[in-house]
Amino acid sequence: MKKPTHVSVNVKHCGGNVEKMIRRFIKKTKKERIVEQVRERRYYTKPADARREKRRKSERMRLREERKRQRAQERRCRNNK
Repeated sequence: MKKPTHVSVNVKHCGGNVEKMIRRFIKKTKKERIVEQVRERRYYTKPADARREKRRKSERMRLREERKRQRAQERRCRNNK
């Protein structure tokens, strides 16, 4: 299990600007994936469903990267002519 994360924003870094502090806090929580974790853990998912979803996600990412590489290669071929 991942260790707990503590996100904090100091007043010194933001110069007392409240809006800046809020933006900085939101950025830090997004980086630590806190909101996504809460959404994932809201409901129980069976281990088999979690594995299935993980497999689907990895397959989508693999296909996406493959298409990206193909497009880059096609661009290189067009530029070399």
